[in-house]
Amino acid sequence: MATKKMMILPLRGVVVFPNMTVNVEAVRKKAVSAVEEAMATDSLVMLVSQKDPNVKDPTGEDIFTVGTIAKIKQMLRLPGEGIRIVAQGITRGRVETFYEDKENFCGEVSEVEEFSEFELIEAEAHIRMVLGELEMFAKNGKKIPVDVINAVRKMRAPGLVADTVAAAVVDDMIKRQELLEALDPIDRLEKLFSFLNNENQILSIEQRVRGRVKTQMDKAQRDYYLHEQIKAIHHELGDTDESLNDELSKRIKASKMPAEVRKKAEKELLRMSKMPPAMPESSILRAYIETLVDLPWKKQSEDNLDLDNAKEILDRDHYGMHKVKERIIEYLAVRALSNSMRGPVICFVGPPGVGKTSIAKSIAEAVNRKFVRMSLGGLRDEAEIRGHRRTYVGAMPGRIISLMKQAGTVNPVFLFDEIDKMASDYKGDPASAMLEVLDPEQNNSFRDNFLEVPYDLSNVMFITTANSLEGIPGPLRDRMEIIELSSYTDVEKLHIAQRHLMLKQLKENGMAKGDVTVSDEAMLYIINNYTREAGVRSLERQIGQLLRKCACKFVKNGRNAISVGLNDLEELIGKPKYHRDDIMLENKVGSATGLAWTSIGGETLEIDVTVYSGGGELLLTGQLGDVMKESARTAFSLIRSRADRWNITPEFFKEKDFHIHIPEGATPKDGPSAGVTLFTSMVSAVTGIAVRGDTAMTGEITLRGRVLAIGGLKEKSLAAYRGGIRRIIIPKDNLRDIEDVPEEVRQNIEYIAVDNVDEVLDNILKKEN
Repeated sequence: MATKKMMILPLRGVVVFPNMTVNVEAVRKKAVSAVEEAMATDSLVMLVSQKDPNVKDPTGEDIFTVGTIAKIKQMLRLPGEGIRIVAQGITRGRVETFYEDKENFCGEVSEVEEFSEFELIEAEAHIRMVLGELEMFAKNGKKIPVDVINAVRKMRAPGLVADTVAAAVVDDMIKRQELLEALDPIDRLEKLFSFLNNENQILSIEQRVRGRVKTQMDKAQRDYYLHEQIKAIHHELGDTDESLNDELSKRIKASKMPAEVRKKAEKELLRMSKMPPAMPESSILRAYIETLVDLPWKKQSEDNLDLDNAKEILDRDHYGMHKVKERIIEYLAVRALSNSMRGPVICFVGPPGVGKTSIAKSIAEAVNRKFVRMSLGGLRDEAEIRGHRRTYVGAMPGRIISLMKQAGTVNPVFLFDEIDKMASDYKGDPASAMLEVLDPEQNNSFRDNFLEVPYDLSNVMFITTANSLEGIPGPLRDRMEIIELSSYTDVEKLHIAQRHLMLKQLKENGMAKGDVTVSDEAMLYIINNYTREAGVRSLERQIGQLLRKCACKFVKNGRNAISVGLNDLEELIGKPKYHRDDIMLENKVGSATGLAWTSIGGETLEIDVTVYSGGGELLLTGQLGDVMKESARTAFSLIRSRADRWNITPEFFKEKDFHIHIPEGATPKDGPSAGVTLFTSMVSAVTGIAVRGDTAMTGEITLRGRVLAIGGLKEKSLAAYRGGIRRIIIPKDNLRDIEDVPEEVRQNIEYIAVDNVDEVLDNILKKEN
């Protein structure tokens, strides 16, 4: 088909059909230029629709190829540079080439002919079908000009009928373009019939719904009128508080609670409105309804997903804790990529005073959420978690619901402190109740006994703290992501003291930064000689005591700045409480240093063995647990089985008694990891060979002399480092755990990995040359 260069006018949100007269405003410079060029020649212009109305300077890819060739009947200039034209559609056209002209929109355009091969009877049938649907469309309330319907009745050309009806009833631009591109008139009529039939069905359903709603509204108005009469009667009798009921009703509607909860609240409000205020049940219902409306159902804090900002806040408040910080940054990164609001359930396990509770507050600030805390230490009543049923006098919701109400949002950071210290008795098991709270698959419908309706806790970020995993039941532990926090090294304590504890204590004691300074040397001396702990609580108390003494001097000396050095400490906070026991580092016979892990961190254990005449008994003292007693008997049996290696006769064990003692007898001790230390002490006592005092050891032993892996290597290494020990014998299977030890400690300790007790003895016994 022949093409012709023609001005093109891209239309935004408009599709023009042939034989259709339209008013078009042109405000874009190229569009105005195209219209003026067309008026200067044959007044013909190609009207095409843009695919995206927001594109200001369309190219060939931004417009549909099929449009309408129209003749400009009239042009009117508007204030500014725009113009308005009246154009009459003539026929369909196709843009073969779109020129990227800088002056105007133009291109090569060809006329598109409709298909003309169809049966007149089929065409007539389609016209009648469309006309019937069009009349039904008008009856259903759509305003179609009468002259359009009358004109369609007189038309016999199927293409003209389709274009006229489509221009009058189809509003969707994509649907209009589809009809414009349909070159077969019969096909076009079928599509138009389908559209009208679908619209008529929708309109019919709308009318039925409107009728049903109107009936319901009439019933609601009747009920409202009767309720108002009842209220008026109660008001005259003086047995109701109308203003309170109205207020609660408004709060229920404004609370955005789920439909099930709202229905329950309205039902209880209706019950309360029929009761005199003096009735006890009325006050219970009022408390119940107020709890429901005060709870946050939809309100949530918007997470701050700025990873750099979160890292800055966490680093500002806490030194170290890299695993915790990495986990929070990971959570924020996932939140930035996903719309899921489900919060993690994290458990911080570590010794007292390492910052488990305070880091939770910093996490809340970093993610821009509210923070609430619930202490579980000593909790033994399940009702503290789930609440009391309303049948009980003085019933109230559980502390979880109460704290959610206090938070005011559905996604706070919720801290369960000391989760390992819950107990159970005849009132129930709180740990079992916590299973539902901390299970992401269940807590989206948590049911408090007081509320009696489900409450969604899935958006809450739950954080729990514990000193040891042993006190947490297995099913509850399985629902949490465990992050272990270890003891601080001396360098870490120094950073924490100078950066955080000093500033905090200065503020609490009424002084400003710089009024008192403590040298690093003096601070390290306080750490090593005035405290002995995994965390920094005792250190903070010592700093507080130091600053209170300084405050007295500060006031007396006219508020002059004070510098505290190593030589000032005894005057200010007294004599040191702890001294490094250098005797432990000496080479001794029958005495070895072991390492133990407790809930408050790592500890060094000095195990003493003495052999004396007797009847072959093994005496154990020092408040040892059953497992440690079994380790001692295992070590004793292993020595007896290898007695010939040290030229010891069997009669020796019948004529001698072995006494094993672990000092600090008031402290309970247990666990299998002291096996190698017990064995070494016994061998030293039997052979008279001294044990190296600069070496500690840990490991479980078997009757065949193998050394098995132990836990808590990181904490044990920190304890050895604090005690001045620089060599540690460990099981070979624990080599993989060395990378968890802080670098400062790792670089200053020599680790000796062993497989059996023979290797232990080769590295620990100080043989004379």
